[in-house]
Amino acid sequence: MTWWDAEFAGDNEAAKKEILALFPDDEPFGTPKPEQLLERVIHIATRPGDLVLDSFAGSGTTGAVAHKMGRRWIMVELGEHCHTHIVPRLKKVIDGEDLGGISKAVGWQGGGGFRYLRLAPSLLKKDQWGNWVINPAYNAEMLAEAMCKHMGFTYAPSQTHYWMHGHSSETDFIYVTTGSLSHDQLRLIGEEVGSERSLLICCKAFMADAEAFPNLTLKKIPRAILGKCEWDHDDYSFSIDLMAEMPDDEPLEDQ
Repeated sequence: MTWWDAEFAGDNEAAKKEILALFPDDEPFGTPKPEQLLERVIHIATRPGDLVLDSFAGSGTTGAVAHKMGRRWIMVELGEHCHTHIVPRLKKVIDGEDLGGISKAVGWQGGGGFRYLRLAPSLLKKDQWGNWVINPAYNAEMLAEAMCKHMGFTYAPSQTHYWMHGHSSETDFIYVTTGSLSHDQLRLIGEEVGSERSLLICCKAFMADAEAFPNLTLKKIPRAILGKCEWDHDDYSFSIDLMAEMPDDEPLEDQ
């Protein structure tokens, strides 16, 4: 018999009752993990302030327990559980309305907060001929913001200069457009940028000598993006070290 069988046998039903207590008008999540199990795992493997990652958040038990135990946490969930279980559950934890699970054992009374972020659609997609094109789901503002992120710029569109979509320094800027730029257009932009500033232009295409404008760097959007992303992979696994660095003579909590 494993330590799970010995210590947490039957706790799945208790966990379902806890979920039902939080959401009395909803069916409990099918396979919730007991908070006591997660408390044991988090207690053994982390310390207060450490970052806990759950890539398959389900009903949000990992985040709820980590929050109550003073850990930071990241949860990822692609299903509707985000809206139906995780967000409402974490709000109850923060408001001190979650009195089940380990709340009494750790003296939890509420506090803290979290940010809820949605993944954007892929910036590029293949057209019917297999060529990479900008995803039509993106509007001009979304495209500019995504390109700033991909190219290492801070997204900060100017109210006075149409070609200032972001910056990497006080004198280095980025301009994103789906248009095709001619030599004359680039010449005018280069004159406005001036010799004291530099500008990265990400565009659909350009019809000019890229070396003719010393203060401009020209990149075609798909090529610029494809060089920084991985596409068509069915394995997005990655390794992350959640353990804080500790001296060899300082062990984790006794098991």
